[in-house]
Amino acid sequence: MTEITFARDVRSALRGVGTICLAVPAAKLNGKALTAVLGARLTPLALALARDAKPGDNGKVVSTLTGWDSPRKFVLGVLPDQVSRHNSPARAEAVRRFAVACEGESGKRAMLMLLDSREHSAAVYNALAKGMPVFSAKSERKKDDAVAQVLAVCDGRALPASDSEQEIVRMTRLASRLVDTPPAVLTTAEFAREAKAALRGLRGVRVQEIVGDRLLRVGLGGIHAVGRAAVTSPRLLVATFAPPRARGHIALVGKGVVYDTGGLHLKARGAMEGMKGDMGGAAATLGAFRVLAKSGCPVRLSLVLCLAENAIGPAAYKPDDVLTMHSGKTVEINNTDAEGRLLLADGVSWAARVLKADVVLDAATLTGAQMVATGMLHAGVVSNDERLEQVLCEAGRASGDLVHPLPFAPEFFKAEFASPIADMRNSVANRSNAQSSCAAQFIWWHIEQTGVRWGHVDLAGPATLKDRGTGYGVALLVETVRRLVKP
Repeated sequence: MTEITFARDVRSALRGVGTICLAVPAAKLNGKALTAVLGARLTPLALALARDAKPGDNGKVVSTLTGWDSPRKFVLGVLPDQVSRHNSPARAEAVRRFAVACEGESGKRAMLMLLDSREHSAAVYNALAKGMPVFSAKSERKKDDAVAQVLAVCDGRALPASDSEQEIVRMTRLASRLVDTPPAVLTTAEFAREAKAALRGLRGVRVQEIVGDRLLRVGLGGIHAVGRAAVTSPRLLVATFAPPRARGHIALVGKGVVYDTGGLHLKARGAMEGMKGDMGGAAATLGAFRVLAKSGCPVRLSLVLCLAENAIGPAAYKPDDVLTMHSGKTVEINNTDAEGRLLLADGVSWAARVLKADVVLDAATLTGAQMVATGMLHAGVVSNDERLEQVLCEAGRASGDLVHPLPFAPEFFKAEFASPIADMRNSVANRSNAQSSCAAQFIWWHIEQTGVRWGHVDLAGPATLKDRGTGYGVALLVETVRRLVKP
């Protein structure tokens, strides 16, 4: 695990390091720009390395020993100058890959990021966090756990991370740690404990938890059904932040399936591995809520974590069961592996009907089809509100947590869920008909009469890259909320 510290200036970033890691856009690879950061001694080495580092589409990382005692090693990441309009202008993905490449460095290292715009700092700090995961269960750990002293620089001037940027880094790494934690450890009860610990001490924040059969007594039939066969009970954890003179009310709803076996429609071998990360949406909403509440965001804010383990056993919910949801609608189960939407349908209904939120944003590792539709690096977004969809896309490019819109067309997708005995089934009839949009449609169906503005983020792809949690979604949701409440 690498500890991240935040340097205030170049001198403090370089103090006592054994390795210097520098990421720089190709156009900035000139003596003047490099000398302002590295000094006269290291600049010729950087320029020499740069000759073998063509950035390509996603950047290139090269390294060399310096021949000196300090710094002993120099790592150069050359970032592409141009990106497409659906990418982050800060080249956040190239920065994340640079951070991953630097993770093998032990001891203390400086990580310096040369920017060509001050507006890129938030996305760059977030990208560094996503590239340095936290969790490790390895029995042999290096005695000198790595420390990364990070600093962004623009036009020769240090841009130390703001308090908010530092908090986003910490919460992104918390989210990534939760995604990587084994399911025997991260039960629903342990997730709730982690959430309470993260929120403890925040002024104006109150927490409520509804556990086990109490879920049925308040109408949360979807969450209860999915989690009732597990050893650890399902639950709904609700946190609220109510600052004085709050403007509006925004709810963040997270899917928290701490492990997904597929239920009685059991996943095949190879499809179940990695399902410890099926709570990536809940992890992201938890982190975002803490950042916003700690910063005193001028809006009433609610966090709704829908926590369950989709286990099998005598009490498991079954195909052909009919559930009554919090919305009052009935659902015939035709796929126990389409469980996340049952949790979210209850969660968004609670946010809209009980908490009376004006805007509901949900986040979930909801469908494998999201990766087919928008890839591994862009989450899919579905919204009933065009402006909210635009804000999510703008926030994605600004934060580096990229998203891309998917169709919102209830008239085309409702028929996929037709049931002869209930209001709807929980899975589509035609798996080739916009599965991700259909899954979102199922969630929307449970709040369509409430009048809320709703945005859904399916982050199945970007929440986990190469078997490691990224903490994706924290920065996206923070930036989205801030743009929504901006005067």
